[in-house]
Amino acid sequence: MRAGEAPHSSYRCEWEWRSKIENMSREPRRLKDVLDQGQFAVTIEYNPPKGTNISGVLENAKRLVGRVHGVNVTDNTAAIVRAGSLPVCRLLYELGHDPVMQMTCRDRNRIAMQSDLMGASMLGIHNILCLTGDYPTVGDHKEAKPVYDLDSVEVMQLVQGLNNGRDFMGNKLDGATQFTIGAAVTPEADPLGPMLAKFEVKVKAGAQFFQTQAIYHPEQFASFMKAVRPFKVKVLAGILVLRNAKMAEFMNANIPGVSVPQEMIDELRAAGPERAEDVGVNMAVRTIKAVRPHCDGVHIMAIKATHRLADIITKAEVG
Repeated sequence: MRAGEAPHSSYRCEWEWRSKIENMSREPRRLKDVLDQGQFAVTIEYNPPKGTNISGVLENAKRLVGRVHGVNVTDNTAAIVRAGSLPVCRLLYELGHDPVMQMTCRDRNRIAMQSDLMGASMLGIHNILCLTGDYPTVGDHKEAKPVYDLDSVEVMQLVQGLNNGRDFMGNKLDGATQFTIGAAVTPEADPLGPMLAKFEVKVKAGAQFFQTQAIYHPEQFASFMKAVRPFKVKVLAGILVLRNAKMAEFMNANIPGVSVPQEMIDELRAAGPERAEDVGVNMAVRTIKAVRPHCDGVHIMAIKATHRLADIITKAEVG
């Protein structure tokens, strides 16, 4: 049998098992290492499918292996039921990505959170983004009972405990986790003071990196970055791709801390339905170039335009 050739007959199962174990040991380059080395990090985001067909996400993600440093997988974002973040993170890991598992406080109590986190660690997932989570009434199961046993700061403290080999009650674990802890922040909140205070609380709770809410005012973001630079954490600017004027107006009306300038809305409307997405991509590229001098990386959220992620990364010259 030649080297690298699959064996036949009864040895095939053992060969496949050994190959799988070998591949599992080849971990992708860690987002943490990129940030620690002071390189400009690029992360992207996927929503799991509402169902079991994951092929679209995986096909898109396969084309971006080696071009991004982390891939977020949302956790029933907007309180809309989707496949879980954990299994999708594992599938992305197997492709060669370093996943960022999002975990909201809405759907799990502290027991379920710790169980899922230990399971994620076993499966090679090392980045956690701790979020509060939208209230169920905004989603598609409006009568669901929210949990909110812990808030996002307490979840960060919980993760710190797991990293130190203890559960939330201080009981010793047989094997600690090794998570890099992420948090969210809204740099364009008005007023900014309360957000800066919460930023500091999250840093003290263990946050090592922040992915921000969508940025549309680079000058305002630069002022925010100047205020938070004394904290020894990394900040990735959120870049949300606008597909049309209607989407921009919806965000202004419904997402606190986000304000799309009227000139951007006018530009999208003038482009018409055929060109609006291209205009949105170009806006995202302009914003990345404008914020790059001020932050440690960007987190690109393309939502229903994930097929344009490679285009954005190329045009922005970040990967």
